[in-house]
Amino acid sequence: MKNTFKNINYKIPIKYHLIFWISYFILNVVRWGSYYEDYWYSFKSNIVTVTLGMLLAYFHVYFLLPKLLFKKKTISYVLFFLIALIVFYIVRTELIFIFINDNVWPESQTPQRAYAFNHILVVCLIGIYDVGLATTLKLTTDWIFDRKRIETLQATQLKTELQFLKAQIQPHFFFNTLNNLYALTLENSKQAPEVVLKLSEIMEYILYRAKEPKIRLLNEINYVQNYIDLERLRYGKKVHVEINMIGNIEGQNIPPLLFLPFIENCFKHGTVDNNKLNVLIEFEVTEENLLKFTVKNNYNLFSQNTKDHGIGNQNVLRRLELLYMDKFTLNTRTEKQNYIVELTIQL
Repeated sequence: MKNTFKNINYKIPIKYHLIFWISYFILNVVRWGSYYEDYWYSFKSNIVTVTLGMLLAYFHVYFLLPKLLFKKKTISYVLFFLIALIVFYIVRTELIFIFINDNVWPESQTPQRAYAFNHILVVCLIGIYDVGLATTLKLTTDWIFDRKRIETLQATQLKTELQFLKAQIQPHFFFNTLNNLYALTLENSKQAPEVVLKLSEIMEYILYRAKEPKIRLLNEINYVQNYIDLERLRYGKKVHVEINMIGNIEGQNIPPLLFLPFIENCFKHGTVDNNKLNVLIEFEVTEENLLKFTVKNNYNLFSQNTKDHGIGNQNVLRRLELLYMDKFTLNTRTEKQNYIVELTIQL
């Protein structure tokens, strides 16, 4: 998890603090210099006011908010903020008296005295303005970082869940295949070496190709074909499978191991023990860039519970939801003792 979030920095780099306050200082110098028609006075006064406003803003953002307000200590927050405003006013007023000008409010149209109500009100509003500006920027930045963190976390969780769901398919498949191989070896069947060869091809596919987020559709179809070949070796002439490919199959990429559970269900719930199993599989890519996957197999109405047929493993549906959200449809139905699965994906 550390590697996932190592590039997310929750602290604003110092250079951006400097850029902001220097820009803010220059803006105020130009603004009030043009108002006073005295840029030197504006420069000197803003050194005091902007510096103190910056300190007040940082005190609010990095102490009052996280230590008091965010911890629901509202009374303490208000009390300390009022004390900070008082200190801000006194220090600002005295520094202007000492280093800049006896007139602490030259922009006023009428003579004003320091520590008078109007002067206190205006200076405190200036401090609140600086605090509000800095706080807004900080909270906005935090919101952006949190949004990025949440999106990264969700992407990581999604990837982890997809890997888990995909991994669930593989042990189930290998378990069934090894059982089949075991049965063939007990019978000293000449088909056992062919099963081993097919199984090795499937293992190579899973170990080296299926790790990618997406693979070529043709490779996935070939993987399905290898599985069907293994089932044919097991059941012989009892199984008839037809695979049709329509449209631009070669140019498409899909997530790996997406179709196998549907195919497995045909052999799990189809009529292969006492009756012939007929399976029709169709992959079609339409001009609208839709992939239509259809599986149709016969079943024994008296020995099979069609409600249990489903998609075999519910993780297939979950994977589809995670991968395609609302860009897929999955329908199942029975028709004349045939079970039909229809999956449509927006490529």
